[in-house]
Amino acid sequence: MISLTHIALHVQDLEACIRFYESYAGLRVVHDRQSNGKRVVWMAEPGMETRFILVLIPGGPGRRQTMNDYSHLGFALDTRAEVDVIADRARADAILVWEPVDEPYPVGYYCGIRDPDGNFVEFSFGQPLGPGAVGSIETTSG
Repeated sequence: MISLTHIALHVQDLEACIRFYESYAGLRVVHDRQSNGKRVVWMAEPGMETRFILVLIPGGPGRRQTMNDYSHLGFALDTRAEVDVIADRARADAILVWEPVDEPYPVGYYCGIRDPDGNFVEFSFGQPLGPGAVGSIETTSG
Protein backbone atom coordinates (compact mmCIF):
# COMPACT_ATOMS: atom_id res chain seq x y z
CA MET A 1 0.00 0.00 0.00
CA ILE A 2 1.21 3.52 -0.80
CA SER A 3 0.12 6.56 1.21
CA LEU A 4 0.74 10.26 0.63
CA THR A 5 2.39 11.45 3.87
CA HIS A 6 3.72 14.96 3.32
CA ILE A 7 4.32 17.96 1.11
CA ALA A 8 7.65 19.81 1.50
CA LEU A 9 8.02 23.47 0.59
CA HIS A 10 11.18 25.59 0.48
CA VAL A 11 10.20 28.99 1.85
CA GLN A 12 11.92 32.38 2.06
CA ASP A 13 10.64 33.35 5.51
CA LEU A 14 10.24 30.29 7.70
CA GLU A 15 8.87 32.16 10.73
CA ALA A 16 6.22 34.02 8.68
CA CYS A 17 5.08 30.76 7.09
CA ILE A 18 4.87 29.01 10.48
CA ARG A 19 2.72 31.86 11.85
CA PHE A 20 0.52 31.83 8.72
CA TYR A 21 -0.20 28.08 8.80
CA GLU A 22 -0.78 28.17 12.57
CA SER A 23 -3.11 31.15 12.33
CA TYR A 24 -5.05 30.48 9.13
CA ALA A 25 -4.99 26.67 8.86
CA GLY A 26 -4.78 25.61 12.50
CA LEU A 27 -1.61 23.58 11.93
CA ARG A 28 0.90 23.21 14.72
CA VAL A 29 4.61 22.48 14.80
CA VAL A 30 5.08 18.77 15.51
CA HIS A 31 8.79 18.47 14.74
CA ASP A 32 11.49 21.14 14.75
CA ARG A 33 15.06 20.19 13.91
CA GLN A 34 18.33 21.34 12.43
CA SER A 35 19.41 19.80 9.12
CA ASN A 36 22.61 20.88 7.40
CA GLY A 37 22.68 24.01 9.56
CA LYS A 38 19.08 24.98 8.72
CA ARG A 39 15.92 24.76 10.78
CA VAL A 40 13.34 22.37 9.28
CA VAL A 41 9.80 22.38 10.64
CA TRP A 42 7.05 19.79 10.28
CA MET A 43 3.48 21.01 10.77
CA ALA A 44 0.25 19.03 11.08
CA GLU A 45 -3.37 19.25 12.05
CA PRO A 46 -3.87 18.22 15.68
CA GLY A 47 -4.39 14.46 15.74
CA MET A 48 -3.08 13.98 12.19
CA GLU A 49 0.65 14.01 13.00
CA THR A 50 1.14 10.44 11.82
CA ARG A 51 -1.06 10.79 8.72
CA PHE A 52 -0.01 13.92 6.84
CA ILE A 53 2.43 16.78 7.44
CA LEU A 54 3.57 19.98 5.79
CA VAL A 55 7.37 20.30 5.84
CA LEU A 56 8.75 23.84 5.72
CA ILE A 57 12.40 24.21 4.69
CA PRO A 58 14.15 27.60 4.66
CA GLY A 59 16.00 28.90 1.65
CA GLY A 60 13.34 28.95 -1.02
CA PRO A 61 13.24 31.49 -3.84
CA GLY A 62 9.65 32.54 -3.11
CA ARG A 63 6.78 31.81 -5.41
CA ARG A 64 5.41 34.32 -7.88
CA GLN A 65 2.20 32.48 -8.60
CA THR A 66 -0.02 34.08 -11.24
CA MET A 67 -3.81 34.27 -11.07
CA ASN A 68 -4.23 31.66 -13.84
CA ASP A 69 -2.02 29.15 -11.98
CA TYR A 70 -4.41 27.14 -9.82
CA SER A 71 -1.71 25.17 -7.99
CA HIS A 72 -2.61 25.26 -4.31
CA LEU A 73 -2.80 23.57 -0.95
CA GLY A 74 -6.39 22.77 0.04
CA PHE A 75 -7.97 22.86 3.49
CA ALA A 76 -11.55 21.74 4.17
CA LEU A 77 -13.79 23.59 6.60
CA ASP A 78 -16.97 22.53 8.41
CA THR A 79 -19.25 25.27 7.06
CA ARG A 80 -19.67 27.87 4.31
CA ALA A 81 -19.61 30.52 7.04
CA GLU A 82 -16.06 29.46 7.96
CA VAL A 83 -15.00 30.02 4.34
CA ASP A 84 -16.48 33.51 4.54
CA VAL A 85 -14.64 34.23 7.80
CA ILE A 86 -11.31 33.19 6.23
CA ALA A 87 -12.05 35.30 3.14
CA ASP A 88 -12.95 38.36 5.22
CA ARG A 89 -9.80 38.02 7.30
CA ALA A 90 -7.62 37.48 4.23
CA ARG A 91 -9.23 40.47 2.50
CA ALA A 92 -8.36 42.62 5.54
CA ASP A 93 -4.80 41.23 5.47
CA ALA A 94 -4.58 41.96 1.68
CA ILE A 95 -3.86 38.31 0.82
CA LEU A 96 -7.19 37.22 -0.68
CA VAL A 97 -6.66 35.97 -4.25
CA TRP A 98 -9.98 34.19 -4.98
CA GLU A 99 -13.18 35.68 -3.63
CA PRO A 100 -15.57 33.04 -2.25
CA VAL A 101 -17.32 31.23 -5.07
CA ASP A 102 -19.78 28.34 -5.21
CA GLU A 103 -19.08 25.82 -7.96
CA PRO A 104 -20.86 22.59 -8.89
CA TYR A 105 -19.99 19.38 -7.08
CA PRO A 106 -17.32 18.22 -6.39
CA VAL A 107 -15.63 21.66 -6.16
CA GLY A 108 -18.01 23.25 -3.63
CA TYR A 109 -17.70 26.64 -1.96
CA TYR A 110 -14.18 28.02 -1.62
CA CYS A 111 -11.86 31.00 -1.42
CA GLY A 112 -8.14 31.30 -2.00
CA ILE A 113 -5.46 33.23 -0.19
CA ARG A 114 -1.71 33.72 -0.59
CA ASP A 115 0.73 32.45 2.05
CA PRO A 116 3.82 34.55 2.94
CA ASP A 117 5.90 32.70 0.35
CA GLY A 118 3.42 33.34 -2.47
CA ASN A 119 1.72 29.90 -2.58
CA PHE A 120 -2.04 29.83 -3.05
CA VAL A 121 -4.03 28.16 -0.27
CA GLU A 122 -7.67 27.16 -0.74
CA PHE A 123 -10.25 26.92 2.04
CA SER A 124 -13.35 25.00 1.01
CA PHE A 125 -16.64 23.54 2.14
CA GLY A 126 -18.73 20.84 0.43
CA GLN A 127 -16.04 18.88 -1.34
CA PRO A 128 -16.00 15.09 -0.98
CA LEU A 129 -12.90 15.37 1.25
CA GLY A 130 -12.40 16.31 4.89
CA PRO A 131 -14.82 18.21 7.13
CA GLY A 132 -18.05 19.18 5.42
CA ALA A 133 -17.61 16.34 2.91
CA VAL A 134 -20.57 15.82 0.63
CA GLY A 135 -21.15 12.68 -1.45
CA SER A 136 -18.29 10.59 -2.71
CA ILE A 137 -15.64 10.96 -5.36
CA GLU A 138 -16.39 9.19 -8.61
CA THR A 139 -13.41 7.59 -10.23
CA THR A 140 -12.87 7.71 -13.94
CA SER A 141 -10.30 6.13 -16.17
CA GLY A 142 -8.95 6.95 -19.53
